[in-house]
Amino acid sequence: MATDHQNPASKQQQPGTSAFKLVIYEQENFQGHCHELTGPCNNLQEAGVEKVGSILVLCGPWVGYEQANCKGEQYVFEKGEYPRWDSWTNSRRSDTIVAFRPIKVDSQEHKIVLYENPSFAGKKIEIIDDDVPSFHAHGYQEKVSSVRVQSGTWVGYQYPGYRGFQYLFEKGEYKDSAEFGAQIPQIQSVRRIRDMQWHQRGAFHPVN
Repeated sequence: MATDHQNPASKQQQPGTSAFKLVIYEQENFQGHCHELTGPCNNLQEAGVEKVGSILVLCGPWVGYEQANCKGEQYVFEKGEYPRWDSWTNSRRSDTIVAFRPIKVDSQEHKIVLYENPSFAGKKIEIIDDDVPSFHAHGYQEKVSSVRVQSGTWVGYQYPGYRGFQYLFEKGEYKDSAEFGAQIPQIQSVRRIRDMQWHQRGAFHPVN
């Protein structure tokens, strides 16, 4: 089981099901029963997973959801170790993950435009090939009600410093905050999700 993740990039250059691997442990610190995923799972409980205590992402990235069928609060996971809940979120509204799916990252370019009002109206902030830990520091203090992702894959956060609720933005248009899963139109930081196919730096490598 542990022999096939040492150099997954050499097996398959294009992102696909075999390019993703995540191990769920029912207890913290990678203890207890474990369950391996290499593709989407809309209901972990139906797959026999009672609880998510810690997560090891061998090849990613992934997004987890609070509710079945990829609904509710979102949690983004990139390649690495997540030994307990506070290592992947500081939002304590929920302590449940019921669904997972891989995130396809197929671009080296990154461009996102966030708008104050629904349907891409009002003031806007445009970000190209950068991570922004505080919109306020860039002079943007408005709400975010709609988003256009022209390239790349991003995760937005409710608060500065990549804190609070997380919102996954894949290429496309989000005409109002409900379309990206937000109950209130508030995003104050955003960063790029970068796949190991393109970006090796910062990668977690399992220790033999």
